[in-house]
Amino acid sequence: MGAGPYGLSVAAHALAAGLEARVFGQPMRAWEWHMPRGMLLKSEPDASHLGDPDRRYGLDAFRRYSYGEPIPLETFVAYGKWFREQTVRDALDESTVTEIGTEGGLYTVALSSGARVRARTVVLALGFLPFAYRPTALAELPPEVSSHSSDHHDLSAFAGKHVAVLGAGQSALETATLLVEAGAKPRIVARTRSLVWNATPSGQRSIISRTLAPRSGLGSGWRSLVWAEMPGTVRYLPKGARNHIVRTTLGPAGSWWLRERFDGAVPVTLGVRLAGADHRGGVRLHLTTGQGKVETLETEHVIAATGYQVDVGRIDILDPNVRRRIRSAGPTPRLSRTFETPMTGLYLVGLAAAATFGPAMRFVHGCDFAARRVTRGLVSQVRKSA
Repeated sequence: MGAGPYGLSVAAHALAAGLEARVFGQPMRAWEWHMPRGMLLKSEPDASHLGDPDRRYGLDAFRRYSYGEPIPLETFVAYGKWFREQTVRDALDESTVTEIGTEGGLYTVALSSGARVRARTVVLALGFLPFAYRPTALAELPPEVSSHSSDHHDLSAFAGKHVAVLGAGQSALETATLLVEAGAKPRIVARTRSLVWNATPSGQRSIISRTLAPRSGLGSGWRSLVWAEMPGTVRYLPKGARNHIVRTTLGPAGSWWLRERFDGAVPVTLGVRLAGADHRGGVRLHLTTGQGKVETLETEHVIAATGYQVDVGRIDILDPNVRRRIRSAGPTPRLSRTFETPMTGLYLVGLAAAATFGPAMRFVHGCDFAARRVTRGLVSQVRKSA
C-alpha cells in the first residue's frame, strides 16, 4: 500500500524474488502534490537512491549529481516514476485503498474502484502524510486559516498575505523562503533561540577527517554511519535509547544552500512557545516568551511546519480491529527483524518503522535496507503457507 520510494522499492525486490505482488497508489503522489513547488531535496544525491535488488536503478542511473549539489523536487519525482517503469511495470494499480481488513485467514483490501483483493501479506508503505503533526494550540482555528506544510504544493495562493510559519527545521525555513519568492509575507515562529544551519559540504577531505568523521547517508560521524548503514542494530537497543536516537539525530536545521535566500528576506520570532490561537477576523497567535510574558502575533494564515509524529492508530484505512491489534503495544509498535507488526503478515516500512530501526527510516536512504529485509519476511511467509 503506497507507491512512494519505500513502496516501489519493496515491490521491486518482491517481484524480483518471484512473488506475486501488486502495488496500490499513485506513483510519488505525496512527493509530487504535498511538497512545495520549487523545493530542493536536503538529502545528498548518494543518499537518494530507491532500492532494487541489483542496484541498477539508482538516482545516478537516471541523472547524475555531484556531491553537495541539491536535487530539485521535480527531478526526484520524475526519477521515482522512471524507477517504477524499470522495476514495477504492470504490477502497479493506481486505485486508492479504502480499507484493509481480515477474512478467513487472509487480508482483504478494498479499493476505490470497488474491487476487493485478498492477500496473504500486506506491506504498509504509507509515507509521512498520515502522521502530520499539528500543535493542539491550533485546534480551534478553521482549516482555511490554519494548515500543515504538507497541505501545500502551490504557495502562490498566499501572494500578498501575511503567513506565520511554525518551526525551525528545513521544512519551515524552506517553506518561508518559497513563500517570499511567491510574493507572500511570511514570518518564522519557533521555540529555539537561534536557527541552526548545516555547514557547506566539502568534496575534498583529509585522511584524518575521513577517519574521525566518516561520511554516510545521514551525514558525517561514526554514530551516523551506524544508524545509516546498519539500521538493524538499532532494533536491539532499549526502547528509550531508540527513541532518543530518532529524536536527536539530524535535528532541526536548514540546508547550507538555503541560507543566502533566507537571511534578510524572512523575519523571525524566536524563543517563544505557542500558548494558544484564535480567529477573529484574522489569526491571533498567543506566544509565551522565555520570561513568561505573553505576546500576540497577528497574521492571516498559519502553516505548521512541525513535522510528523507516528501513531499507527491514525492509519485510518485499517479496519478498527486490525488497528487495535497492532497498536496494543503502543503508538509505535516494535517490529520484527523483517518489519512485521504484531499481526502475522502485516508489515510497516518508512517513517512508521523509525521507532524500531532508527533515523534511516525517516529518509529515502533507508529504502534499500527495508526492501531487502521485508522481502526476506514475505518469502518466508509464502513458504510457510505453501
